[in-house]
Amino acid sequence: MAAGGPLLPDSVLFEIFLYLDHADVLAVGLVCRQWRAVARDEFLWKELFYRYYRVSRDVPRHPAAVSWYDEFQRLYDTIPCIEVQALKEHNDQVLHLSFSHSGCLFASCSKDCTVKIWSNELDISLQHSSNMRPYNWSYTQFSQFNSDDSLLLVSGVFVGPHNSSSGEIAVISMENFTLLSRVRNKPYDVFGCWLNETNLISGNLHRIGRITSCSVLWLNNAFQGIESENVNVVKRLFKIQNLNASTIRTVMVADCSRYDSPDLLLDYKEQLAASSTSTCPVFDLGSDSEEEESKPKQTPEPAVQEMPDDGGVPAEDELQQFFDDIMGGCVRPAMTEAELENKVAELFIRNRTKPPEVNLLSTDSNSKTKYLIFTTGCLTYSPHQIGIKRILPHQMTTAGPVLGEERRSDEFFDSLDHVIDIHGHIIGMGLSPDHRYLYVNSRAWPRDCVISDPMQPPPIAEEIDLHVFDLKTMKEVKRALRAHRAYTPNEECFFIFLDVSRDFVASGAEDRHGYIWDRHYNICLAKLQHDNVVNSVAFSPVEQELLLTASDDATIKVWRSPRTVRIQQARKPRPRKLLFSWLMNQKS
Repeated sequence: MAAGGPLLPDSVLFEIFLYLDHADVLAVGLVCRQWRAVARDEFLWKELFYRYYRVSRDVPRHPAAVSWYDEFQRLYDTIPCIEVQALKEHNDQVLHLSFSHSGCLFASCSKDCTVKIWSNELDISLQHSSNMRPYNWSYTQFSQFNSDDSLLLVSGVFVGPHNSSSGEIAVISMENFTLLSRVRNKPYDVFGCWLNETNLISGNLHRIGRITSCSVLWLNNAFQGIESENVNVVKRLFKIQNLNASTIRTVMVADCSRYDSPDLLLDYKEQLAASSTSTCPVFDLGSDSEEEESKPKQTPEPAVQEMPDDGGVPAEDELQQFFDDIMGGCVRPAMTEAELENKVAELFIRNRTKPPEVNLLSTDSNSKTKYLIFTTGCLTYSPHQIGIKRILPHQMTTAGPVLGEERRSDEFFDSLDHVIDIHGHIIGMGLSPDHRYLYVNSRAWPRDCVISDPMQPPPIAEEIDLHVFDLKTMKEVKRALRAHRAYTPNEECFFIFLDVSRDFVASGAEDRHGYIWDRHYNICLAKLQHDNVVNSVAFSPVEQELLLTASDDATIKVWRSPRTVRIQQARKPRPRKLLFSWLMNQKS
């Protein structure tokens, strides 16, 4: 195969390639006399691709790819899998990482109770560190930059009276790193998020019974500590009843207006249809094909949307009848205290809940509508459902009525617009850059399990399933991604943050690795080594060939692609020149 040697049959050449690793396949080609012909042989590279990566043959080539050889090279050369730097400035577990939208900065949160701001240059350096212990925080756990990168939201655990733990959100100015405001946040794993440049969402939890509560989501002005007292700085967004010890957690906002410009369509049939209509694809994201409708529905409607049929017994009368039956001893078999509390709560919800305003699937993509997405549940305290609530334009400001004054007196609670049941413990969520797809880390419950006690959820699997949901259709797409694991039981389960770039999705795991998958082909591409649990990963929003991972080993690792490393090394002065200068000086 060396230059000048005999030519090999393509079939033999192909079989040889199958036994080489990824880098060797590309290297052999550089010295092969047949390379020009082989590089143009789409059939050979297609076969090599499917067999090497074990991709199903019904998966088409990436819509942006020019050839199968280019795809083979892309998946070798652009994966951020080479460790180039380890940041050890934290002295305890690093829990979360977040990039600014410009990619110039990123923030890290840690059990050492600091939030650190880093400058993302060729060699990453620490720019600022804020210690939150003076504010009675136990640790920092989450951060997010606002859309113009002028403010940083930092979420943490606040230690209150009698060592009670709650949550708090701090807003830090990026201009001079001063603390602008603090907002209470309960439970602490609501985390909080930005709705727009100056308003953020927090939570509060009110206990109603032993296993019944209600979650209130608040819209806060980031500058509430310095605004005039005549200006509203807080406004209630939604008040939602919780059943069976569940609570709302992990809130995030999806911008529906981004759907018309998807980074990547994950439905292969939709991709092919879009690419066949024009050389410059125009994606129709409102498809209602018969094939799409024939797929099994993955998202059952939530119980809170079950309203009595016209002509049926009103919920208020049904509640009174239920009480009369209890007093008359007519409720058989006898209900436990928890079952009784839950039944009363369900009947109360039916009569005191504001109905959904619109159908989510009829969203005008050109509007300013946004979705509030969060974890919730209806069977047990472990988060096993994703709740979705539309935020209308008039709700995106603290101006106007406060504390829900615009609602009728009989509307105590807001209904959810949509619910996705995961049938397992949700431990992470992330949005694709175009906000079209929701990625969810979960640990599955046993098949056909029955939950009789909300305080005793089913055991959860060690395997982490990474589900993908299309927020345009509210349906699950592709099969769940698997490779990573977690070992802690239900009651000790913690969040493992994932992140999504244009082409890749990454996640941490408890097996001391971070993982990277290709979004189009649904294959695992890399394992990234740490010395302990990997809690969080983050792609640079402007350079997906740069990835950060954070671990319980108190280290942040910086990973770059082989292509980027090669380019950076080419820019550095070559040691050979320095050696030549030294030799010349010695001779003189």
